[in-house]
Formats: sequence, structure tokens, C-alpha cells
Amino acid sequence: DFIDAYVRLHELGWAHSVEAWLDGELAGGLYGVAIGAFFAGESMFHRRTDASKVALVGLVEVLGPVTGALLDVQWSTPHLESLGVVEIPREEYLDRLADAVALPGPVWHAGPVGSGGDGPTHDKGGPK
Repeated sequence: DFIDAYVRLHELGWAHSVEAWLDGELAGGLYGVAIGAFFAGESMFHRRTDASKVALVGLVEVLGPVTGALLDVQWSTPHLESLGVVEIPREEYLDRLADAVALPGPVWHAGPVGSGGDGPTHDKGGPK
């Protein structure tokens, strides 16, 4: 089933999560699949206002240093557009996708993104 598939993808180093924590409790996050410098976001959630936005900013920090990184958020919504998401034509997307999957991706590790403490964290791993 879906959960078992994502657990297996994570064990293999392909599925990753970025979480937002506040006062030691999970406030929100996102997860998806990474192939090289490409990250396909599957879902975002929040338990606290704007926590999914914090997680998305954390993901952008993880991908930021990676030349040619492509973050696919599936569709554009006013919420995602407010965070800087832009739609690109299909042909451009396919070209950028082909480039991104061929490039080395970020180093995924457990722990804080950015300044540490409460805020976004991401998991560990990478394709094995």
C-alpha cells in the first residue's frame, strides 16, 4: 500500500521529509521523492499556522546550493504562489527535469536546517 511504498522508498534513500518543529512538537512538514537534483513534493501538512510554509522554506534551503535543482510542487495554488512558485511550460519542465535527475542532489541528513533549534529539519539518507 501507499505507506509501505513510501517507507521502502525512504529506506532506499529516495523519499525524504522536511519537518517544522515548535517547542519540541511536530508543527508541520512535507515529504516527497528526490532523484538527483529533482524533488517531487507529494504532500504538505500543518498542525500550527504556517508550519508547512516553514518546512517548504527549509526544503528550499536544502536544495538552494544544488546547481540545477528542480522542485515540483504538482500544481500552482495561491498559497504556493505566495511562496514564489511559478508555472513553467511543459517543454521547459521536461528539459529541466532531464537535467535535474542527471545532476548530483543535496546531501540529506537528519537535523536542523539553517540556524538549528526549533524550525525546519530534514531526514537523512540518499540513494543506496
